[in-house]
Amino acid sequence: DVAHQFQYAVRVVGSNYAPTIEQDEFLVVEKIKKELVKQRREADAALLSELHRKLQSQGVLKNRWSILYLLLSLCEDPRKPPARVANYTALFAQALPRDAQSTPQYYCARPQSLPLSYPDRTQSAQSSGSMGSSGVSSLSIYATNGPTPTPQSLLPGQTQGMGDCLRQQLSSRLAWNLSAAAPSVPTSTSRGLANSVTRSVPRSRREGDTGSGCVEVSESALVRDILYVFQGIDGKCIKMCSSESCYKIDGKIAVSKSLRDITSRLAELGWLHNKVRKYTDQRSLDRAFGLVGQSFCAALHQELKEYYRLLSVLHSQMQVEDDQGVNLGVENSLTLRRLLVWTYDPKIRLKTLAALVDHCQGRKGGELATAVHAYGKTGDPYMRALVQHILSLVSHPILNFLYHWIYDGELEDTYHEASAFCIQFFVASDPTVKTDRLWHDKYTLRKSMIPSFIAMDQARKVLLIGKSINFLHQVCHDRTPPGKIIAASKSSDSPKDAAELFTDLEGAFQGNIDAAYFETSKYLLDVLNKNYHLLEHMQAMRRYLLLGQGDFIRHLMDLLKPELVRPATTLYQHNLTGILETAVRATNAQFDSPEILKRLDVRLLEVSPGDTGWDVFSMDYHVDGPIATVFTRECMSHYLRVFNFLWRAKRMEYILTDIWKGQMCNAKLLKSMPELSGVLHQCHILASEMVHFIHQMQYYITFEVLECSWDELWNKVQHAQDLDHIIAAHEVFLDTIISRCLLDTNSRALLNQLRAIFDQIIEFQNAQDTLYRAALEEFQLRLQFEEKKKRLQSEGEWGVTTADEEVENKRVQEFCETIPKMCSQLRILTHFYQGVVQQFLVLLMTSSDESLQFLSFRLDFNEHYKAREPRLRMSLGTTRGRRSSYM
Repeated sequence: DVAHQFQYAVRVVGSNYAPTIEQDEFLVVEKIKKELVKQRREADAALLSELHRKLQSQGVLKNRWSILYLLLSLCEDPRKPPARVANYTALFAQALPRDAQSTPQYYCARPQSLPLSYPDRTQSAQSSGSMGSSGVSSLSIYATNGPTPTPQSLLPGQTQGMGDCLRQQLSSRLAWNLSAAAPSVPTSTSRGLANSVTRSVPRSRREGDTGSGCVEVSESALVRDILYVFQGIDGKCIKMCSSESCYKIDGKIAVSKSLRDITSRLAELGWLHNKVRKYTDQRSLDRAFGLVGQSFCAALHQELKEYYRLLSVLHSQMQVEDDQGVNLGVENSLTLRRLLVWTYDPKIRLKTLAALVDHCQGRKGGELATAVHAYGKTGDPYMRALVQHILSLVSHPILNFLYHWIYDGELEDTYHEASAFCIQFFVASDPTVKTDRLWHDKYTLRKSMIPSFIAMDQARKVLLIGKSINFLHQVCHDRTPPGKIIAASKSSDSPKDAAELFTDLEGAFQGNIDAAYFETSKYLLDVLNKNYHLLEHMQAMRRYLLLGQGDFIRHLMDLLKPELVRPATTLYQHNLTGILETAVRATNAQFDSPEILKRLDVRLLEVSPGDTGWDVFSMDYHVDGPIATVFTRECMSHYLRVFNFLWRAKRMEYILTDIWKGQMCNAKLLKSMPELSGVLHQCHILASEMVHFIHQMQYYITFEVLECSWDELWNKVQHAQDLDHIIAAHEVFLDTIISRCLLDTNSRALLNQLRAIFDQIIEFQNAQDTLYRAALEEFQLRLQFEEKKKRLQSEGEWGVTTADEEVENKRVQEFCETIPKMCSQLRILTHFYQGVVQQFLVLLMTSSDESLQFLSFRLDFNEHYKAREPRLRMSLGTTRGRRSSYM
């Protein structure tokens, strides 16, 4: 006995099985203190509390619970009768093996223990009698890898007395289980329970006996049937009822109500098994289910395998009882009530798996992982451990694929199921997208496939990492291996590694993602800035398309004026391109990089009837290659719209400058024509109004819109962490200047009024040019008449004849008659211009943009328009009053 016990103890100590009881250090100390109090050793109990408190404050022992539990176990008297089994669940937890390398199992068992042959049958019987029994002794003969082979004591050729020997051995082994599982419970309840579940029908009565017109079966037959039902197989008495979708005992069989109820509760395991097994059978061979789904099926197969190991233990005991013909006695035989207790934990486990299968129906890839992860949010530590293990298997392909994506930029699994797997991964690829749209359209996030344990910010970074690698290879033609860009860290080579990552999602996993993200993004931005001059091109857009290079724009406008005043149909693009090159060589633009200057070009817009060159001329900037990812076609169309608006505003400034120059140059010449003083004064006043308006608009556009927006863009670009940040900042910049330059749909009324004002400026230029031409022509004729008169007088003749004087007076009279008409035209032009400006100011005041409201204050700084327009006066007063109340 001692040798056998020693061998078993060595095997237990050397095994890797985890304890089947909860490691509660406080509970063990309290048990020891209770034992000391029972022995009237209160002083020792107080001393134990003090020593335990000191032991907790020091790091001498790492496994205090193990030491305390060992001391508690050693202090128990082995000769004392064992306690009753209060918890059959804990007793059953010792019946199956625990695999320390896989999921924490609930079907736990001791390893293969003592052999069944004892040297002294009488001693074994006495030991068995003194220790008690529980009826699960045969479970302990089940080894860790399946059913234990038939022991030597049961091989053919042995004596007839081996049955009695086996019964005594099983009873002895059962006593060991009970003493280890519940040492503090009395024995009486165990025997009472065993007697309460005694079979109602003797074993001699088999399922074939009849009575009272109904077939009556024994409990052993029900046990045999229920073991088949556990595997989803119909028995002789218990079959699947298709109408009710459950296993039921045939109504013609006479069974007591209690046994029928217990059988129905046990048969639920078969129904749960069928649900899980049906799901795995349907999905296991479906390649479209993907690696994630196959991993989920593999996890379910593992759980079913452990469940089958339980069934094999139960079948082995049934085989010992029935096939070998060994009578183990009532207390040691399989009964429905014992099965109900022993299958309590497996039933909960199967219920969890069945509920998980229902919840995962129709889900694939990351969506499936999300569904499994949601079931892990439970307060039951055992169920949480089960779901966590399944999740580690399910998410292992996702993590492997994720690491392939962020370290290699590959959307392909190990089995080359790219088309099927990419649909299930949260990064989607569109192979039809061309290279020029790779960054924007080829790779996207499938939000439904993002596992819930991966945050949206992490998913976005994962997308950017792989997209950056592919962008470098396919668009930038950078052949640097990904290993030199990113220092690859350890990937999840096994489900265990994946489980370790899940325990530290905010640590190791987040660190790997962040490191790859920062390194890849930094390398990509360095390539774009150094090799493709991204920032230089951005500044070139500001200087040329947004009219930031003032000397170039002014000189270009001077050179283009003779061409652009002509009808649009007479323009030729090569002529305008030559003028553009001349303006570049004559200004500071010549010092720009050739890479930038060669991209400048001229574009002619669509010609409408009556258009001049000013209406169709536009500058263009050619972009291609990687920089076209930032300056897309949509962005360039925005630049074109802004350029046309700024070019038109600059032209208004150019026109008013010419108007002012004409007034200054002709003022002294026309002093000799006092009849023109009124109309010229009216021209000066209207020109001053227009100059003030255009100057304020130019200040608003240049400084409040362009400069402020550009400064904000440049700061964002300098601090951008990835290419997406630059693209987003650039799009915000364009949207801002589009909206604040009145080019968006919400400002269409304002833009129409502003264009009407520009048209009135052009009309005023034409009217003033007509006035000056007529006035200068009249002035020239008067000078010629005076010169002729002086010439004739110097020759000794009359300076003027009556006929000549009449002709001269008639011509002067005709000219004077045209002056009121000119004044009327100017008054009409002034009235219409002021009306349009007043309407423009009213629209500015009603705008939601505060900067546009401030613009209205500057345009009407002397309240000239306020006095003319009641609506404007009311709006301005209300707004200013509101502003003063805020201040």
